[in-house]
Order: sequence, then C-alpha cells, then structure tokens
Amino acid sequence: MYLRRCAVILGLVLAGRAGADVAVPEALAVPPDMQLVLSTHAEGAQVYMCDPAKGGWTLKAPDAVLFDEKGGQIGKHYAGPSWELGDGSLVTGEVAAKDAGPDATAIPWLLLKVKTNSGKGLLAKAGLVQRIETKAGLAPKTDCKAGDETRSAYSATYRFFAVKS
Repeated sequence: MYLRRCAVILGLVLAGRAGADVAVPEALAVPPDMQLVLSTHAEGAQVYMCDPAKGGWTLKAPDAVLFDEKGGQIGKHYAGPSWELGDGSLVTGEVAAKDAGPDATAIPWLLLKVKTNSGKGLLAKAGLVQRIETKAGLAPKTDCKAGDETRSAYSATYRFFAVKS
C-alpha cells in the first residue's frame, strides 16, 4: 500500500511538469503568486443536451478520465465542473476567463476559479484551473429534438495552481 501511494504521488508530481512550456493567452494567465501543482491530460466527452428554447445543443457536463504522463488513470472530470483525483482530493470550479484557443474546431481554452476544495490530496489547496491544448469536443451543428443527448469526444490538458507556500 505504501509503495503504491508513493508511486501515485510521484506520478502526480511528474505530471505536474507536463505542458509547462505552452503559450497561454494573456486572458488565461495565472497570477505570479500561484504555482503549478498538477498538469494532467484528459480524454473523454463533452455531453450535450438538446434544448430548442436555448437554440439547440447545450453543454450538460464533461465526462472525462484524467491521466498522468505515463498514461495511468489518476482521476476523473465531470459535472460541476469537478475534478476528482484518486488521492481523495476534489475541486469544483467556475469559468473566470475564456479564449477561443488556436484550434477553431475545438472547445475553448478556459481559466476557472476554484469554488470548492475537499479532501487532503494534491488538489486540496488548488485555487485556479487552466484548460488548454483542447482537441475537438464542440457541440454538433445538426438539428435536434428536445431531450436528445449526444457525446462529443475531446481531449485537453488541465493545469491546477495553488498559492505559493
């Protein structure tokens, strides 16, 4: 058990180094008093519901798996939006800033402010989340009927930041 826990922590620390050299738009910049605590790759789907009153497809929730740099599953991302790690830490966030990102065929890049933290793991003190390096995930451009649901595959990098200690 001890060795497994150490391996998970080491994987999370190493994953925190990934994506550090990505050019992030100024609107999504993190204040200098924040430090990166985790960078993780996500793969899954953006789940959309049809709501004709809102003009068609609207985002219901993300449904994705979070991976470390070696491809091992370390957590999940779901409605809230929430990110939950295997170490028991959980954060929920709200969008603070948005940028279209470099790929017009992908969901936008985001900066999210953490609203709630729980657990004592790696995300316990996270205050900001960046969603960058997005691929796909846009709502369909097709017509729909009320109540229809669809899943649009996507991937992204999520970076979690906490105040420097």
